[in-house]
Amino acid sequence: MRAMQVTELGQPLRLCDIPKPTALAGQVLVKTHTCGLNFGDLLIIKGTYQEKPEVPFTLGMELCGTVTLVGEGVTNLQVGQRVAAYCGFDALADYAAVPANVCVPIPDEMTDEHAAAFLIAYGTSHVALDYKANLKPGERLLVLGASGGIGLTAVELGKIMGAEVVAVARGAEKLEVAKAMGADHLVNSETDDIREVVKSLGGADVVYDPIGGAQFKAALRACNPEARLIPLGFASGEVPQIPANHLLVKNLTVIGFYWGGYTRVNPKVLTDSFEVLTQWYVSGKIKPHVSNVLPLEQANEALNLLKTRKATGKVVVKID
Repeated sequence: MRAMQVTELGQPLRLCDIPKPTALAGQVLVKTHTCGLNFGDLLIIKGTYQEKPEVPFTLGMELCGTVTLVGEGVTNLQVGQRVAAYCGFDALADYAAVPANVCVPIPDEMTDEHAAAFLIAYGTSHVALDYKANLKPGERLLVLGASGGIGLTAVELGKIMGAEVVAVARGAEKLEVAKAMGADHLVNSETDDIREVVKSLGGADVVYDPIGGAQFKAALRACNPEARLIPLGFASGEVPQIPANHLLVKNLTVIGFYWGGYTRVNPKVLTDSFEVLTQWYVSGKIKPHVSNVLPLEQANEALNLLKTRKATGKVVVKID
């Protein structure tokens, strides 16, 4: 079968012909239709992600596909069923053998493109804002990187949850995308002073941050007493060092959060979240923003859209 593989860290993916896997005990074999790309994929290629598979390996964290084979002991899925799955790796291929407990059935109303753009982006934002930060109606939510794959979902979900949303993104065009998703206030990270603008609005109660670096520092200084800050990633390339005295003076809480970690420590958090999100999707409350869909052979070009930050929302690779 075809697979886009990392054969050398830091180098472009190679289209390889590799053996088709089978479903072992506890797994299902999925015919992959679409793969959603994530910023973490870029880190995996460089070898700087939390998880480091042995080279060569097939890239791709999340997929949508159809179950073609059910392994021993699997009773919750059946052949012919459409599923979305967080697999960590292996999604950029014609087939993937995936643990059944990370697969979720998807409704008929959900397209393959939306399903591949759904699990990580919406799951990350929903668990972060609801389960971890306990965002309340009327609170002011500051979203950094608000036009990106997960940032845009934080804007959308924040509005659904009743928050006043302040979106920070680079340039007027990306801010318009955040506005279309419901942002109440727009901050241009290229020209505006994040701290001053947010303070003028009344300060932040919850900070959602996939960026890190200088933007995290500005957001920290714009927080109200008892605010909660959620660092989700460091797209700026700088992991901020948090001054504990600032936390003490304002009674601030910094919440560590890695969505993928819950597949091991408490998967029910993810399945409960996905149930809520699916209901919101079917009812029309949420709709994934997919800016680009490219074929498997152009996976490197698709990744470059993330690397150069030319994409808004999600980039999806279509396998078939």
